[in-house]
Amino acid sequence: MARSNEPFWWALFSAGGVVAALAMPVTILLTSIGVATDLITENRFLELLRNPLVRVYLFILISLPLFHWAHRFRYTLVDLGVKTARNTIAWLCYGTAVVGSFCALLFLLLIR
Repeated sequence: MARSNEPFWWALFSAGGVVAALAMPVTILLTSIGVATDLITENRFLELLRNPLVRVYLFILISLPLFHWAHRFRYTLVDLGVKTARNTIAWLCYGTAVVGSFCALLFLLLIR
């Protein structure tokens, strides 16, 4: 039996779905309440972004849903009948998620 890398992509898909469903709404709610009540000012927000744990959290919050999107979009296109370009679609979808994750990492590392 040939070895497959499918379990890796399915694990990223699952983790991205969990993060998108649980962590993202909580983050949006807390941030919006904090900004609306002036608990989070611009300076306080930048201070939070300088914390390494917040950077790791934001990287996870951005990158895992990107892989969730890539996997879902790949299989949506395959289900719609674009089966001849199956490998190209996989490279484009997962490549986009990797580039997006790299850009998020770069942005989070460059915050001073």
